[in-house]
Amino acid sequence: MFVSAMAWTLVYISCIRIGFQQKTYCIPLWALSLNFAWEVWHGFYDLHELGPQLQVIINAIWALFDTVILYTFFKFGRRHFPKNLKSVWFYTWGIISLIISFLIHYAFILEFGTIMGGSYAAFLQNLLMSILFIIMLHNRHGSEGQSLTIAYSKCIGTLAPTILFGIIGSAAMNGPNISILIIGFIIFFFDLVYIVLLTRVRNLGELLPKMSI
Repeated sequence: MFVSAMAWTLVYISCIRIGFQQKTYCIPLWALSLNFAWEVWHGFYDLHELGPQLQVIINAIWALFDTVILYTFFKFGRRHFPKNLKSVWFYTWGIISLIISFLIHYAFILEFGTIMGGSYAAFLQNLLMSILFIIMLHNRHGSEGQSLTIAYSKCIGTLAPTILFGIIGSAAMNGPNISILIIGFIIFFFDLVYIVLLTRVRNLGELLPKMSI
């Protein structure tokens, strides 16, 4: 968990630095919204419910980092959307994504409980983030707002809890969890794909064709 905490903290700090430096946002909107909702819920709400546990405090700190990254989205993200899209709809879309993200996390917690629901939601949104990073690389036609530091740190930050909860197991999750193990290694695969593609773009200057979703 220490390895994961340090790696993800590096992801967020790098995203903030690059976001302001390049005047862009570094985490795709839906991944960012889900991340923010998860960290607010399992940081500030869990702080009230579970007390000041170390991971809960880390989650709350991550929520503050994500608040800054959300600011870079609303500040600089308009140019990454269609030019004929009115600004009001850009901001509305961002707010809608946040509302939906909070509702999704609430549904997971209602269905599976705080610990299991939070764990399943975290890995599923992490998988979405891995796929959206690849799509962002293609759609931006280059590496703007991205770095290998972010890519490697995200990979390590997710692989560590995959091994912990999927192979070693924890008492809170009743031992090794096969669902998390499978999802975690799928995330690892897409993270490796992203690292390879980003390395190729940065080192060789190759431009990738745009993708649609």
